[in-house]
Amino acid sequence: MIETPIELQEEMPEDMLQRKPKFRVSWQFVFAGVMFLFMYLPILVLTVYSFNASAYSASWEGFTLEWYLKLLSDGRVLRALQNSLTVAFCAVFLSAILGTLMAVGLARYRFPGKSLYIGISYLPMIIPDIAIAVATLVFLAAVQIRLSVWTIVAAHIVFCLAYIALVVTTRLADLDPHLEEAALDLGATPVEAFFKVLLPQLMPGIISGCLLAFVLSMDDFLIASFTSGSGATTLPLEIFSRIRTGVKPDINALSALLIIGSGAIAFVGEFLARKSEQKKFQ
Repeated sequence: MIETPIELQEEMPEDMLQRKPKFRVSWQFVFAGVMFLFMYLPILVLTVYSFNASAYSASWEGFTLEWYLKLLSDGRVLRALQNSLTVAFCAVFLSAILGTLMAVGLARYRFPGKSLYIGISYLPMIIPDIAIAVATLVFLAAVQIRLSVWTIVAAHIVFCLAYIALVVTTRLADLDPHLEEAALDLGATPVEAFFKVLLPQLMPGIISGCLLAFVLSMDDFLIASFTSGSGATTLPLEIFSRIRTGVKPDINALSALLIIGSGAIAFVGEFLARKSEQKKFQ
């Protein structure tokens, strides 16, 4: 006679029936939690203290939005924000055009010294920012170009170009090259095949690279400090000049807004990347 599962359960002791599987915490889970706490706890503290009524951030004296409202009427911060946005938009726009053309050229054409060119073009992602800043300053001094907002733009194009080109190259490697050949066989010119076939497929990668380059440009301090002239103060330079005398709540509020903005841009970039991956597998 074969015993059924119900009969087996009836024969088992009552304490074994009530015993539930224990939840085991692995050391990887604990390590990941500690690392996340280590990285994001200072950001959380900064955000909380941006609402502190105390002018010195030494102790909590109540909740207030005064420091956020103060930023809206701070002329120096607004001018620095305007300079940072001008530099970021101009550098990213030009880098998107040059980086896309560079990625397509390197993937589609062969020419002498191609391997050397590829290695040199991606050097800005490896070289420390201080080296790029000093080299750019020496070059500008040698050709006697006056420092201004546009010299910061030129310096930012150097590293923005490399990041955008890398992202577009990664996207280009996943595309089917036969689509362009089919467009050419159907009578399209190479320019028409690029704009109507290749460019729409590269657009998610271009946008992701532009978002990454935009965040890096807005966050840059070293290169901007070496290549900025009088009246060309960017937002990181303005923040650095103010924290020399101590961190005030208005700087906490400004930093919290920058963190939220950077997080929103990262979220948009990740959303576009996932949407592109879903379309590829459909």
